[in-house]
Amino acid sequence: MKKRKASGLFRKYFLVTISIILASFVFLGGALLLFVSKLWMDEKTSLLEENTLSVAQNTAAVLGSDYLGESGRGSVIVICNTLHQISNAIDADVFITNTDGQVVYCKEILQSNMALYTGNCMVHNAYSVPADIMADTLKTTVSTTGTLGGALNDVHFVVSSPVVVNGKTVAVVFSTQDVIGGLTPYVAGILRVFSAATLFAFAMAFILVYLVSLRLTKPLREMSAAARQYATGDFSKRIPIRSGIHILGHDETDELITAFNSMAQALATLEMSRRSFVANVSHELKTPMTTIGGFIDGILDGTIEPEKETQYLKIVSDEVKRLARLVTGMLNMSKIEAGELELKPVKFDISEMIFRTLLSFEQIIDKKHIEIKGLDSFESNSIVADKDMINQVVYNLIDNAVKFTPEGGYIEVSSKADSEKVIVRIRNSGMGIPGDEIDKIFERFYKIDKSRSYDVKGAGMGLYIVKTIIELHGGNIVARSEPGQYTEFIFQLPLI
Repeated sequence: MKKRKASGLFRKYFLVTISIILASFVFLGGALLLFVSKLWMDEKTSLLEENTLSVAQNTAAVLGSDYLGESGRGSVIVICNTLHQISNAIDADVFITNTDGQVVYCKEILQSNMALYTGNCMVHNAYSVPADIMADTLKTTVSTTGTLGGALNDVHFVVSSPVVVNGKTVAVVFSTQDVIGGLTPYVAGILRVFSAATLFAFAMAFILVYLVSLRLTKPLREMSAAARQYATGDFSKRIPIRSGIHILGHDETDELITAFNSMAQALATLEMSRRSFVANVSHELKTPMTTIGGFIDGILDGTIEPEKETQYLKIVSDEVKRLARLVTGMLNMSKIEAGELELKPVKFDISEMIFRTLLSFEQIIDKKHIEIKGLDSFESNSIVADKDMINQVVYNLIDNAVKFTPEGGYIEVSSKADSEKVIVRIRNSGMGIPGDEIDKIFERFYKIDKSRSYDVKGAGMGLYIVKTIIELHGGNIVARSEPGQYTEFIFQLPLI
């Protein structure tokens, strides 16, 4: 099945290209035949005109001379001999008529003594040029194509020129040549030469097109096979970029291969992140649910003493809140990817929101002896935005700061505004983020190397959601870190 698909792509490309080349040869052959035929006809007409005019001038000179010989036989012999030589030389029939259109001189007269004496010819006696044609030919040289008013059986080139003696037209010279009989052998010869050259050229083109088509379609066939492999979940296949054959540099196929490989890499990364996400979410869901179930069962069956129930119920409450945050994060990410996250902007003080969020972490801050810096210089800054979404941004960033700040460390916050935007900074001391991971922390499902983290809880959705919410509001967020010293998140939001 795969082979048929691959060969079908090559076959279509090959057949289309060969068909175009074949059509080009046919068109070229037709144009060549038309051009050659026109050239041959023009040359024949020009040759007939030249010789017809020459015969007319010579005939006029003979008829106008005093040398007639015995009973005028001298002029007949001279004129007919000229007609015989010219006719044979140009492969035409040259004859002379009187002004009534009757043939009086032709090349056959020399072949019969009777015709020589009488001036009659068995071949041309039947010729009679119509008066309407004679009316034109008595005045000037005329070139045309036809049957000479029915005198000729087939279509001929016909050239006529008047014989003028002492200012008076006394006869007309006609030169005729068969069009079909002369053109057909000539065209047939040209066609044979062209056919031989075309056959050789087409054979070469066939081979070259086959090889080029095979090479050009190979990356497409490989991408098709790779795509089917990707559909099974295996993203390891990469398409190599051919090198060493591009005279003018890389082409669109190379760009497509590069984009395809980049897509494959992104899919592979996404698949790894997805699997990690599923594993993390499974763990995140299983752990609190096990804890909740264990403590509740302990309370119900009396394993946990009544005086300790409040302590364990508080743990259950924390785990339930943790599950709620996880589910909320998953729902928000689903809405973000579906484009269903709608903004509900209201005016509020973001500095007050930061302060209240810090208060919600008061117990853990006191427990870890974390110093909060920057509150003494806090400014009140009102913005118009979706309050719930921005609260989620602030909560996630402060939650991360509290989580990753070591005991005795510090968290520094600031909120400043200019005429267009508000700038919020949240910095915490601690191990920081490695330089090779700082640019990846906003990717969905991404988690910093567990071996370097204080806390590996979470599914890698928080910062991805934070960045998306900030960008939905027309702002931006960046992260800075000095490993072993601090981590800082800076985001900007428009005031309106």
